[in-house]
Amino acid sequence: MNEAWFLLIFPLASAVLIQLRFKRTPNIAAAISVTSVLLTLLLSIIFSHTVVEPATFNWASIGDFNLQIGLQMDGLSKGMMLVVTGVGALVHIFSLAYMKDDESKARYFCGLSIFMFSMTGIVLANNFVMMFIFWELVGFSSYLLIGHWYQKDSAAEAAKKAFLVNRIGDFGFLIGILMLWTLAGSLVFDDMTLPAQGPLLTAAVLLVFCGALGKSAQFPLHVWLPDAMEGPTPVSALIHAATMVAAGVYMLFRLQFSFGHEGWQLFANNAGEIIAWVGVITSLLAALMATQQDDIKKVLAYSTLSQLGYMIMAIGLAGHSGDHGGHNMAGESGMFHLYTHAWFKALLFLGSGAIIYACHHEQNIWKMGGLAKRMKATTLTFAIGTLALMAVPYLVSGFYSKEEILLSTLTAEGEPTPFFLIAAFVAFLTPFYMTRLFVVTFFGKARSHGAEEAKEVNNLMLLPLLILSILAIASAFRFGGIDVPALFQAIDPRAGGHHPDSRAVGLVMGTSFAALLGGVGLAFFLYKGRDTDPLANNALFKIFRNKFYLDELYLKLVRVFQDCVAAIIHFFDEFIINGLLVGGLSRSAAGLGNLFRRMQSGNLQVYSLLFGGGILLVIYLTVFFTR
Repeated sequence: MNEAWFLLIFPLASAVLIQLRFKRTPNIAAAISVTSVLLTLLLSIIFSHTVVEPATFNWASIGDFNLQIGLQMDGLSKGMMLVVTGVGALVHIFSLAYMKDDESKARYFCGLSIFMFSMTGIVLANNFVMMFIFWELVGFSSYLLIGHWYQKDSAAEAAKKAFLVNRIGDFGFLIGILMLWTLAGSLVFDDMTLPAQGPLLTAAVLLVFCGALGKSAQFPLHVWLPDAMEGPTPVSALIHAATMVAAGVYMLFRLQFSFGHEGWQLFANNAGEIIAWVGVITSLLAALMATQQDDIKKVLAYSTLSQLGYMIMAIGLAGHSGDHGGHNMAGESGMFHLYTHAWFKALLFLGSGAIIYACHHEQNIWKMGGLAKRMKATTLTFAIGTLALMAVPYLVSGFYSKEEILLSTLTAEGEPTPFFLIAAFVAFLTPFYMTRLFVVTFFGKARSHGAEEAKEVNNLMLLPLLILSILAIASAFRFGGIDVPALFQAIDPRAGGHHPDSRAVGLVMGTSFAALLGGVGLAFFLYKGRDTDPLANNALFKIFRNKFYLDELYLKLVRVFQDCVAAIIHFFDEFIINGLLVGGLSRSAAGLGNLFRRMQSGNLQVYSLLFGGGILLVIYLTVFFTR
């Protein structure tokens, strides 16, 4: 058996063992789950430096058509496996402390193992059939983990919302897969042939993109992700920061990657532009919403939406962006940002979990304050994650990956496009809302009893934070099998390789510096020393706080359409089926029965009368028709 299968066997075996044997022994269940993810991480590290042969077998055969289950260990999947297993292992370790007193600890770790199995299957799949199977399993495991505390109505509702919204996107994804099969001649990535451009290809790509709309929570299917923060905080770090929500970006890049050097042509049409606009609009809307959230996890959730929008925009621009240095860089920059973002966003989510844990499960940043004095190590690690998300130049990985995306939004001549202008404004909003979060949470005075009693978390929680802090700084300098990013090559001539146009780099760098200084400065001015949000009563910022009222709009649309459909069905059932068909036939039968029943009265005189009348009628009819 090919050794790559163990990447799937370990988490699957863990989930099966916990569910069938150890669900009543939580500590053993946790140990099994942690051991399985550490072994998977070890294998991923080993495989990243070795050549692993593809492994396939026929799952089902229909005539000449074979459905395969196969693993593909190329540079792209190896790099993604390091993210999935690396973040997964650190989340498991953090969870040992965070969930130690949870009454459903075994079920929680079983859910984590199911998720690791599902996400690994997506990354290693060598065809769309296998990817879609594990795609749905990821949705199932996400449902389990978001609703872990299902006793709370909000958690149960959030799990259902995530599951149902993703089904909408997955329906389009399935249709898109079937259309690509028809156009490309195969469902195996390496066997697909690039079809000619045309409306069918555009439709197929957009339908496949529907899957990313759901999993990567892009507008208009973004509404499930913030509510998913009802799950345990380590789940937020694993599923909603680094892995599950990145599946849509990975899938789109895999689609490009499968067609080799010409893969970007798939998006060199209206489909690519639509995808790019969806991404940049999501990035803008989510950043604006993040500026007015008070729940620490929801600020980070909307930040995730915004950064995912960056990545989706870059993927969509693969066939449109300028050619700086002799190759198309947009799609690659989106995947590069996925890689760096995974580490520092997992750091921020786990850091928020440490803060929530220390503050007696308080999540409102306005009920925190003064934590820098009480939680020095957590403050330092959270600061590193914040700097990485804000893309502070040269110091952190987020700078290099974000600037790559900004560089890809320029034209070939280095001129700004509408995508660049919106992305630059988002680059201003990001340091604004993150500085707001940091200042309110860590500076000033304690504004609640929980904040006053907060103290540094234990070493089991700190260890993942410290490791992620290092990766948040250093991960940019090696992106899987991809070389040092183009922007870094332009800044540091020793890196060698191609160099983007110096004018384009200057525009990106100048814009980023201005956005960073403006966002940080404005947030310090507005929030330093404040006990309440000074913008809370502003009419415009109320719209941001209420998430543009999109949830309310969706709820009304669902109710209107649901009520309309229900009214039509009720009318059809009550008046057509019951009234005319079933009810009408039954009433007709009853009426005829009543008529004949009255004729059977038991009175001999009536029978004689009817008999005589019948004879007269027969005589009359006989005479009438024989004349």
